[in-house]
Amino acid sequence: MPEGDTVYRAARNLDTALAGQVLTGCDVRVPRYATVDLTGQTVESVGSRGKHLLLRTEEALVHSHLKMEGAWHLYRPGGRWRRPAFEARIVLDTAPWQAVGFALGVLEVLPRAQEEDVVGYLGPDLLGPDWDAETALANIAAQPERAIGLALLDQRNLAGVGNVYRNELCFLRGVLPTRPVGEVRDLPRMVDLAKRTLEANKNRVERTLTGDTRSGKQDWVYGRTGKPCRRCGTRIRGGSLGDPVRPGQGAQDRETYWCPRCQT
Repeated sequence: MPEGDTVYRAARNLDTALAGQVLTGCDVRVPRYATVDLTGQTVESVGSRGKHLLLRTEEALVHSHLKMEGAWHLYRPGGRWRRPAFEARIVLDTAPWQAVGFALGVLEVLPRAQEEDVVGYLGPDLLGPDWDAETALANIAAQPERAIGLALLDQRNLAGVGNVYRNELCFLRGVLPTRPVGEVRDLPRMVDLAKRTLEANKNRVERTLTGDTRSGKQDWVYGRTGKPCRRCGTRIRGGSLGDPVRPGQGAQDRETYWCPRCQT
């Protein structure tokens, strides 16, 4: 599942391949932007802000969000795609590389000046140069009655935590995801752990929260409903954590997993 570390790695790879390259082809397969042609423009940089990926030319901003299924791939010219063509939302060609965005949940091509309009609402980026632990902590603490599992997912508080991380962070700190922020002991350690775990995984192809990269061994609780806790053997429980302030708002209603003995 794409989270802040996944997007950071994708942006870094795209930046390494495309920065400084002139676009020799541009095919945007989203109706609203189907007539956009960036051919002839130079890619200045590719970066990430939380879970948003930002490709910048001298005039345009290509803004994408992977959501649940999206991915960016790099191919040599003429290379065979690893995903079906109908999933492609944008194809950008340079002399040495072809970049393809597949199944992107969000894709926009905007003027460069609108970048802050797109991502300016985000809290400090856990993997970005703007990371500020004190600001992130203050953002979370501003709503003491809100469930910690919802506060961690709110990209306005801190950018980069997705559903995998929020479940694993709550387990590692021994906190039920439903516990109100104001009742979470040592909240600064929760924020510090979020930073350290994303940093530890940003260069890994296989994310792990347990330290074990083998398939099925990477997570403590995420996706493990009914399976024994790796620490105490109690069966992991699963449910849905909704936000009473913004019910039904996508990430606010994702599946939650916890150990009823290790987390209180």
